[in-house]
Amino acid sequence: MTDHHPISTNTARIWALIPCAGSGSRAGAAGPKQYQTLAGQAMVLHTLQAFAGVDRLAGVLVVVSPGDAFVSHSFATVSVADCGGATRAASVLSGLDGLTKQGARQDDWVLVHDAARCLITPELINTLIDACLDDAVGGLLALPLPDTLKQAVAGRVAATVARADKWLAQTPQMFRLGTLVQALKQASDAVTDESSAIEQLGLAPKLVAGSAQNFKVTYPADFALAQALLTARTMSK
Repeated sequence: MTDHHPISTNTARIWALIPCAGSGSRAGAAGPKQYQTLAGQAMVLHTLQAFAGVDRLAGVLVVVSPGDAFVSHSFATVSVADCGGATRAASVLSGLDGLTKQGARQDDWVLVHDAARCLITPELINTLIDACLDDAVGGLLALPLPDTLKQAVAGRVAATVARADKWLAQTPQMFRLGTLVQALKQASDAVTDESSAIEQLGLAPKLVAGSAQNFKVTYPADFALAQALLTARTMSK
């Protein structure tokens, strides 16, 4: 069931961008991990269902690799662009250009989300939007680090790192389209999330508490956990 939120007096629209061009090399799966079946359907379709439940979005753009025709157009607000690049940053930059061609403005908000974070919920997405819509910079879902953090050298502990101010970055990450384009063009392709690029502009993104369930399915063991959680959600409806 979709939660209805009051429309902000801010005239900027809100878009979602889902980079979906990864190879899934760390997952050990045959083919891109975002297309592996979990709880009856491809992982990325669970992701898209969550965004389809957020009525404040002007649209959702999925960025896939050139020639990739996997993602169906089964969601009315979803469009697909096969302009994915060799890196996440390149795919996002191509996607932002695609949104601009769809009519998105420089001051519109864009929520960039990992296709493989398939346990995202409309509630979490709305939490991020509510926290960032009137913010000067924007922000991201993240979790305070729950475990003791170790620094390693050659497979052994070299130091214990203080965790009091450490957070685990998640997605979506929500920033203005024009600012994000500028940030990604100036940053190196090595940046692994949008916040890193924004930070390199000297800006400080807002940290918004996410959920431990909003993890990125990355390694083989992650699939079983995601499967169990998605199945439990289906049974509880």
